[in-house]
Amino acid sequence: MINKIKYLLVSSRPISWINTAYPFAAGYLLTIREVDAIFIIGSLFFLIPYNLLMYGINDVFDYESDMQNPRKGGIEGALLAKSQHRTVIIAATVLSLPFTIYLLALSTRPWGVIALLGVIFLVLAYSVPKLRFKERPFIDSMTSSAHFVGPLLYALTFSDFTSSYAYMMAAFFLWGMASHAFGAVQDIVADKKGKIASVATIIGAKQTVRLSIVLYSISAIVLLHFGWIGLIIAVTEMLYVVSIWPYRSISEADAEQANSGWKRFIALNWFSGFVITMVLIYVFIN
Repeated sequence: MINKIKYLLVSSRPISWINTAYPFAAGYLLTIREVDAIFIIGSLFFLIPYNLLMYGINDVFDYESDMQNPRKGGIEGALLAKSQHRTVIIAATVLSLPFTIYLLALSTRPWGVIALLGVIFLVLAYSVPKLRFKERPFIDSMTSSAHFVGPLLYALTFSDFTSSYAYMMAAFFLWGMASHAFGAVQDIVADKKGKIASVATIIGAKQTVRLSIVLYSISAIVLLHFGWIGLIIAVTEMLYVVSIWPYRSISEADAEQANSGWKRFIALNWFSGFVITMVLIYVFIN
């Protein structure tokens, strides 16, 4: 049992839990301004069950290609034995279902139901056979971004939409696409060995890095809609551009070297999360 819990935890990527729970919790708290059942259940769902569903299913159906990828087997992705696949699928389903049913029942508007079901569909569609959005170049980056924007969108369905929501989600969505695209660069060699298409395998290493730079930059510009608050976050976001800038001319043969940039990305997420939290606290109390 202890061993099962261990590999389920590894498969759910604990280091990334906050990346999906935070958008929901922040979006709900800033718009509804209440810590209620929806806030608590929703935050818990997007913290653990959602990540096990997203990453666990991915680990199962990416098994063959992951065997070719030297990054897998640690915090950047579990390398599950085939004997563990069934347990992961069952656990991800059983753990997610009660939360999903409860949140659907609490959704106050029809588009809330649509948003939540859409988010879950995209989580599954990214990895499961036949759909495999992760193997559809450009759709892969958009779907990956939706995995993180989706919890925020769902949180916002509990309040009345304003134009500011659109700017917020657009900036976040572009950031997510940029992050996924850059992350795909380090896997070009392994993906080609595993016959997996991605935005990076299609347009090449340096072009993908440059695309990420453009997307990060546009996202930062969109944030300026929010005045000085947006400016602070935009400056923080430009640190991602600084981080990946050295790889703007990287060759496919050296693509795996982008992993060092990806590790900085993980650290930057914690720093930018701190900055955004400080800004949101100021907004909340004023």
